[in-house]
Amino acid sequence: MALFTREEALRYHSIARTGKLEVLPCKPFRNQKDLALAYSPGVAEVCRAIHADAEKSWEYTNRGNLVAVVSNGTAVLGLGNIGPKAAKPVMEGKGLLFKIFADIDVYDISINAPKPEQVIEFCKMLEPTIGGINLEDIKAPECFEIEQTLIDALDIPVFHDDQHGTAIVSAAGLINACEIAGKRIEDLRVVVSGAGAAAISCSKLYLALGVRKENVAMFDSRGHLNKSRTGLHATKAFFAEAQKTEYKNLGDAMKGADVFLGLSQAGLVTRDMLKGMGKNPVIFAMANPDPEISYDEAKAVRPDAIMGTGRSDFPNQVNNVSGFPFIFRGALDTGAKKINEEMKMAAAKAIAALAHEPVPSDICDMYGVKELKLGLDYVMPKALDFRLLEWEAPAVAQAAMDSGVATKKLDMAAYKTALRGRIDDAHRRLRAHLDTYDLSAI
Repeated sequence: MALFTREEALRYHSIARTGKLEVLPCKPFRNQKDLALAYSPGVAEVCRAIHADAEKSWEYTNRGNLVAVVSNGTAVLGLGNIGPKAAKPVMEGKGLLFKIFADIDVYDISINAPKPEQVIEFCKMLEPTIGGINLEDIKAPECFEIEQTLIDALDIPVFHDDQHGTAIVSAAGLINACEIAGKRIEDLRVVVSGAGAAAISCSKLYLALGVRKENVAMFDSRGHLNKSRTGLHATKAFFAEAQKTEYKNLGDAMKGADVFLGLSQAGLVTRDMLKGMGKNPVIFAMANPDPEISYDEAKAVRPDAIMGTGRSDFPNQVNNVSGFPFIFRGALDTGAKKINEEMKMAAAKAIAALAHEPVPSDICDMYGVKELKLGLDYVMPKALDFRLLEWEAPAVAQAAMDSGVATKKLDMAAYKTALRGRIDDAHRRLRAHLDTYDLSAI
């Protein structure tokens, strides 16, 4: 059952102030002196200090807590290439999530830049004003070139969430699913439906966990990626070249498989395909908004399955919000120059570890259940589990320091304590501010 109507969604975005974000001052503006400090002539002293030492921009401006969410609108959710104006509500939503989950400020920026080189040059020009870039809803394969070029060119974190967010959260679920199902990651045979940004990134992170490349059978719209396919983009060829078997179709590949990873389109998987999978299969059907096979259908024929989707109305939701706010929090707080593989793996393992912990009753109440504990229907924490901040951000921060991309050293015990206070303070400010609006019509 839908949680809302079309009219409710439109009203949510249009009443009171339009959109979902606004900019608020965080310094006093009570009198002439305050304004003289904020702008002319007092601000000149700060400009001179930064001109003398550019690193002072982290101390005197908001860069250290500011992320640009950048999109050209070429691959928006399940809607496709709808353009930057239609993409903007998603970017605003991303900004809202950054703020409420990790107290990170965002400039949402939807740009008229259909070509990769345009996105790259635009993002390069942003570096003086921001602490990190979250690339969003940019189509494959251009997104791979854009992200890697910017990672190489900039000294701030650049992260394409459509790739890595899904990969990190689903990898956390896979870690726990293997434990529950009694399977070794290195023995898994994985079938992937889809060969776009998220599918490629998920599969590569699974390889980092221990899955063997020859055991990953990936399908695009033309069929199985194997050695007989020509003209493949390098990201697809990487998986095709390792294949020892050529599968006729998706159903053929799924016979005896341990894991199905779906990042394609609704309805591609049938009940018969699931019947042929191995014992205790892991099924992550994440096509948006409707999965490759519904949760109810899958569980009807495979009650032994660990089934996850991208939907919040069924167990095991693979939700990027369990990743990106906390990954950027740890990266920003250590002054990390990049978000590297070590930080991504640390995030996945921290998410997986939290699912082993007792779940507070208030989180269970949010989802209308009596309890949540590790098992078939709970292999990753719920998206609204705010404990993710205290588990994931420190893990990412520690990985940044250990791997040499951090420019700051943190006292981890003090940092973990400060994170809880920070988010509580942020929520108090946000609630007080929302109280100034009449939002009763939502």
